Amino acid sequence: MQWRKQLRWKLFLSHLVIGGITVIVLLATVRFMTNVGLERDFLVHENATGPQKTIHPLSPELLLQRFQLAMGEALLVAALAAIEAAMVMSLFVSSRIVEPLQTLTNVSRRLAQGFYRERTMITSDDELAELSRSINQLAAALEQTEQHRMALLADVTHELRTPLATIEGYMEGLLDGMVAPNRQTFTLIQRESGRLLRLIEDLEILSRVEAGRVQLNLRLFDLQPLLETLILQFQPHSLASQIEILVLAPTTLPKVWADPDRVNQILINLLTNAFRYTPKEGKVLLRARDAEDHLVISVEDTGIGVAPEHLPHLFERFYRVDKSRARVSGGSGIGLTIACHLVYAQHGEIWAESEGPGCGTQFYFTLPLEAPTSPELRVPIRQTEDKKRKFSKPNLIAGWVDGWRKMASGRKE
Repeated sequence: MQWRKQLRWKLFLSHLVIGGITVIVLLATVRFMTNVGLERDFLVHENATGPQKTIHPLSPELLLQRFQLAMGEALLVAALAAIEAAMVMSLFVSSRIVEPLQTLTNVSRRLAQGFYRERTMITSDDELAELSRSINQLAAALEQTEQHRMALLADVTHELRTPLATIEGYMEGLLDGMVAPNRQTFTLIQRESGRLLRLIEDLEILSRVEAGRVQLNLRLFDLQPLLETLILQFQPHSLASQIEILVLAPTTLPKVWADPDRVNQILINLLTNAFRYTPKEGKVLLRARDAEDHLVISVEDTGIGVAPEHLPHLFERFYRVDKSRARVSGGSGIGLTIACHLVYAQHGEIWAESEGPGCGTQFYFTLPLEAPTSPELRVPIRQTEDKKRKFSKPNLIAGWVDGWRKMASGRKE
């Protein structure tokens, strides 16, 4: 910002203008009133022969007295005129400053009351305009947060309603005698209740990682045994779904600075997602390679792929490319979100790539090879101090999770 556009210099120049106008009005008024007063106090006579004026000088004492009286009157009138001019200019300048501040105050109050669509319309080029743009950015962020909150409410409500409605329908059928109390019926009820409990557990994990309350046991460890264990763990699922799973990694990988349990959880979420969207006779590849100061791990599949417009949203809560297919597959819709937060909490990066539908999907994430210089917990959103304070408070998901956990534990007892 140029110096002449800064508010401090505008105020300084306005004060100079007010002072200059005051001095000009004062001098002009004194000059005028002095001439009028002195001319009035002299004796003026008109000659009989013409309009010429004859001025008879006064004594020095009387002249001094008349001069002092005229100067006093001139200064009094000039001071009043200068004060009036200064007040007019001051009111004009102050209105140019106070009116935008009042607008910003009113908009801030409306934002505090929950009206997030309020915006300021200040078009100057000084600090007030910068403050106006900052408030508009804050309002836009609050509006987006509110939209995400409402979407979260709708998504969580829908996700909880589906298994509960199924369980309720079967229980009503059992009570009315419309459904036979056989093993198949109880298996369906158990499956839906298990789906509900998995969703609650995922929400609990998500609430903790988003609030920065996840416990991490960061240390240097060898990733190779973990990859081999995952292959053995997914081998039965691979045989049942007729999907081949392979590991493509060097025999000697450098150690990574991470939490082995959380890395295992990330890979399980990514592998589960890959198997869910890969058809029979497909392949799931687990790769790892060294890249300077970090290790790159990828989970690649030959599944249905993802269109480019969906890639930026894959790690959002409850986001699904194909909602009908995802609900049939039983996914909760937050596994990738949990993986994303866990990767960032361990000072890594995560992203997805796909050439389009039918071309498969590749998920990549990185882990550092040594302890980072800034050990604080990271999240996918770059937080200010206000955001950190907000994330440190119990969030909406945590409240729901606690309530559902109490209900679930009460039913088990």
